[in-house]
Amino acid sequence: MSNGGNVLVGVLAGAAIGVVTGILIAPASGKETRENLSKQSEELLTNVKDLINKEKEAVKNTVKGKE
Repeated sequence: MSNGGNVLVGVLAGAAIGVVTGILIAPASGKETRENLSKQSEELLTNVKDLINKEKEAVKNTVKGKE
């Protein structure tokens, strides 16, 4: 796995741990917790998409350099 792949896995694991920890210690109602989860999930998805796009560009640049 490339360094970029390792970074992606680390970011996803860290985000998941952060979300779970936040849920467990948050003094919020069920409705507030669901809203927070929804918002955090959307942010995580956006971050993952950004990371994937950056990795795609890095791979394209690597392939172009080898041509």
